[in-house]
Parts: sequence; structure tokens; C-alpha cells
Amino acid sequence: MCKYQLFKWFQPGKACIFAAMADQQESLKPIVSHAKEYGYVFPSSEIYDGLGAVYDYGPYGSELKNNIRNYWWKAMVHLHENVVGLDAAIFMHPTTWKASGHVDAFNDPLIDNKDSKKRYRADVLVEDYLAKYEQKIEKEVKKGKKRFGDDFDEEQFRATNPNVKRAQDKIDNVTGRMKEALDNNDLVALQQLIEDEGIADPDTGSKNWTEVRQFNLMFGTQLGSVAGDSSTIYLRPETAQGIFVNFLNVQKSSRQKIPFGIAQTGKAFRNEIVARQFIFRMREFEQMEMQFFVRPGTEMEWYQYWKEKRMNWHQALGTDPARLRFHDHIKLAHYANAAVDIEFEFPFGFKEVEGIHSRTDYDLGRHQEFSGKKLQYYDPELQQNYVPYVVETSIGLDRMFLLILSSAYTEETLEDGSQRTVLKLPPALAPVKVAVLPLLKKDGLPEKAREVLDELRFDFNCQYDEKDAIGKRYRRQDAIGTPYCLTIDHQTLEDGTLTIRERDSMAQERIAIEQVRQIVHDRVDMTKLLRQI
Repeated sequence: MCKYQLFKWFQPGKACIFAAMADQQESLKPIVSHAKEYGYVFPSSEIYDGLGAVYDYGPYGSELKNNIRNYWWKAMVHLHENVVGLDAAIFMHPTTWKASGHVDAFNDPLIDNKDSKKRYRADVLVEDYLAKYEQKIEKEVKKGKKRFGDDFDEEQFRATNPNVKRAQDKIDNVTGRMKEALDNNDLVALQQLIEDEGIADPDTGSKNWTEVRQFNLMFGTQLGSVAGDSSTIYLRPETAQGIFVNFLNVQKSSRQKIPFGIAQTGKAFRNEIVARQFIFRMREFEQMEMQFFVRPGTEMEWYQYWKEKRMNWHQALGTDPARLRFHDHIKLAHYANAAVDIEFEFPFGFKEVEGIHSRTDYDLGRHQEFSGKKLQYYDPELQQNYVPYVVETSIGLDRMFLLILSSAYTEETLEDGSQRTVLKLPPALAPVKVAVLPLLKKDGLPEKAREVLDELRFDFNCQYDEKDAIGKRYRRQDAIGTPYCLTIDHQTLEDGTLTIRERDSMAQERIAIEQVRQIVHDRVDMTKLLRQI
């Protein structure tokens, strides 16, 4: 029996779900601690006790973030002759957000727990509840595979196993009720669902909830020196609208023909109800978005194209395919006729990293209506004007950062019984590519190491380290995620060779100094990733 069944507020069979949620939160702690200790992510304004759900990226974090952004930009813009870039302003005319629907419809269903005083998104509470039943199914499937071996028929097992069927029936029933409630904007029905399922506060287990109500996520501020309704503007909640209002400017200046895309990276701001799980959900975050403009009627073809293309981008990084999946939206946004998320299995479960949406002609049509300016494209093949349809790919840079960190963080027991913590980052994304280490701080070894460093720093982000024994320095670079260490020893002075050590395997080989640049380049070059997409 799960020990959490001691709490009186749990219904039979649901206590272990709460325990699993607590375990997931615990599994994130080592990553958070490592990120701070090794200069990846710091709590913002920490000397003043921090600011909720706001973080700063440290020396290695800022490098990794830049590398992820660069990988996205090269794959999206440089590899597509019909995708161009944009850098739109954060501040936009306030009518922009009226036209886009954000003023009236950018809301999340809010619910408070009366006992814990904590606030949650009602739909996320239900989704997290369903995720536990999905995990139960996967455990049953794994047991079946182990029991039946090569004779295992997973499809038949899922259709006939009573435990799987009960869990799937629960998922289907709750999903159907939530979809109906969200589609009808029926907050009473959503609250009734939470009560009927006995969904509890994930931190305390309390089921003492307030009513569900809507909460607008936009941050408002004042433009100029005089406050008032006429001067109220918003921090952008997404980067996409800057692309839409610049559609004709970009199309005409870059002489693009449909189909073509506009890509942008930049900060966005949302007053999230629940901003938690480290950098997964923050109030200030960065997006990488591309809006692809297509002829009406071809949008589903391009929707499927970008689904495949974006999944390939993720898998090229070496991410475990079992930890990536597509998840269709239960409720479509007001602008979409199709939407799917690429989800990754974080320590706290499968969560969205990227969304691919078919946005129809909603955005351009609305901006055309509210601005009174035509936002149409003349198609020479059809010899007619039309408002293009849009297929969007939108990925959170901070969430992608956490995905990379979660995939890379590894605690290992070595053959000699010792422990090491290593970040097995994709070499092309690693903040530091090469560490140059003199074996000793004497006999001319530091001077020779500096010579090697000076030759490499023009091509790679390098680090020099001469403090502590060589083994400790290796461990330090492992924790940082540096893929290659170069050790300068007395033999280097004799024959011009050095030892190159590979991070993941810890294998070492002797190479000539003249070969170092090319060997490292071949192993950390981002081109290898891009060719796999």
C-alpha cells in the first residue's frame, strides 16, 4: 500500500497518484541544483530573495541558449530559401491585441485551493491527473512485454488487458468531459469534473477548491508620461503578431512568393497563473516562431510537412525517441483548424515543448479588418488576390533549454566504484567545446598549453584550467558538459603531441597538435546536425 493513503482526503486508488507527482518534483531538484552550481541558471534577484518564476542565465547557460537559438535559426532560415527572418519590437499598437483576440480571449481557467492558498490552471490539473493514468497503462504494457517476450502483441494487449482498459476508459471519459467544458467555456462543468474525480492539490492533497474563473494573461503598462486608457499598451504575449503585421513589408522587400515563411526569436511575457517547474513555465520567456504563409486549401499538406520537419529537428540532437511524442490538442485555439504539440518526457512528465498549428487566415484577416489595410497576396498563377492561410511552428527556447539539460544530466557509477556527474550535451550545443589542461603548473607546460589555447580560441569557445589534479579537472569539465579535454604533458614538449579525452566515453588518444583544430571541428560542427534534418 502507498504510504500516502494515510491522508484522509484521498479516495481509494488515487493516493499513489499524488505520491508519483511528488516524486516527479523531487527528480527535478538535482538538475536545478546542478544548473545553479555550474553557472547555467540562477534565480533572478536572488540577493533580494528572488522573484517568482523569473530566472537569469549564467555564463554557461547563456552560451547554451545562444547555441540552441543558432541551431534553430540555421535549420529554419538558412536551410530554407523561402524562409526569411524578422526582429519585431516588443511594444506594439494596442489595437494589435484586440484584433488578435488576446484582449478578449487570452484567458486561462483559474482555480485556487482554499487550504494551501495556491493557484492553479484548472485544465492543467486535469491533464496532470490524466497523465498518471497514462503512466499506469505504460507500466502494464512494459509488464506484458517482459512476460510474453517476442510473442507480445501490444495492440491486442492494450485492447484486452482489463487494467489497461479501465485506465483508458477513465482517460477517454475525463478527456471528453474536459473537451466539452472547454469548448463551451463552461467553467461550472470544469469545476464539477475536478470535484467528481477528486482531483487534489498536488502539493498538499487538499480538495477544498474555489470556483473556476477566467484570468487574462497579458501584462499591461503605460506608454508615455501620462497614465490613462489611451496610453495603455501591453508587453507582447507572443512574437507571432509582429510577423503578421509585417507580412506585406517582408513579402515585398524580400520578393517572396507563396508559400514562404517569416521566422523570429524574441522575448514574450505572460502573467502565468502557475509559474513553476523551474524554467518550464515562466512569466518572461523566449520564443522561436515561424509563420508559413500558404495558398488556402493547401494548409493541411504544409501542416503535415512541418510536423515531420520539426520532429526531425529534435531527433537530430540524439534525444531518446521514446521521450518525444506528438499530442493533438483537446481544444483548438480560436484561430486554429488543426493543432499538435511535440511533447518531451521531462522529470515531471510529458509536457509541451513546441506547437505546430494551422492558423487559417484568422490573423491576417483580423488585422486587415481592424487596420482597414489590405493584407492580401496576388497569386500570379491563380491571377487573384487572397488572404493567405498560415501554418505556425512555435517553440519555447527556455523549454528547449530544459529539455537539453534534462536529457544530458547523468549520474554515473564508474568501474572503480567512483561517481561522476556529467552533462552529455550534444557537442555542437555545448557551451565550452574544448578545455586545455596543462598536466602540471611548471616545466613550461602552462606556457605550451597557452599556445594551444591561443590557436583554438578563434574557432571554438575554449577554457583553460590548471587548478587541482588532472582527475578533478576532468570531473569539473564533465559537469560543465565540455565534450573534449586536451592535456599538455612533458611528451608534448618532446614530440608535439597531446592527449585528447572524450567526455562521454572518457576514452583518450594521442594526436599531433597540428591535427587538433580539424579533429575538434569535425566532432563539434553543427553542420552534422543540420544534415540529419
